[in-house]
Amino acid sequence: MYEVTIIKSFSAAHLLAQVGGKCEELHGHNFKVELSVGADKLNQSGLLIDFRLVKQWLNDIFEEIDHKHLNQIPFFAKLNPSAENVARFIAEKISPLAKKEGVKVTRVKVWESENAYVTFKGGQNTD
Repeated sequence: MYEVTIIKSFSAAHLLAQVGGKCEELHGHNFKVELSVGADKLNQSGLLIDFRLVKQWLNDIFEEIDHKHLNQIPFFAKLNPSAENVARFIAEKISPLAKKEGVKVTRVKVWESENAYVTFKGGQNTD
């Protein structure tokens, strides 16, 4: 399988309900996102997908979440905007776009700090 990965960052605030401690207070992160899409075959140009297209997909999503209070975004109305759920949000938004291009979301990593990240692997809940 071939995989293309794009890494971009955004800043946002959130608070997490029912986790205890300081995370229940409003706080922010400079999130780093690693989005990977993949497929078994390359296109007629010998590419999996154009990097520019995958970057644009992330840019479009970041318009919704960059410098925002994540708890106020409709997707998170009944979900804690944890790094896990942010990764799922990104995967679910991009999955239909990727499918149209003949690839699928293979993983989304969301870093809350330089030494802590979560991974959502595409497939479940993203098709």
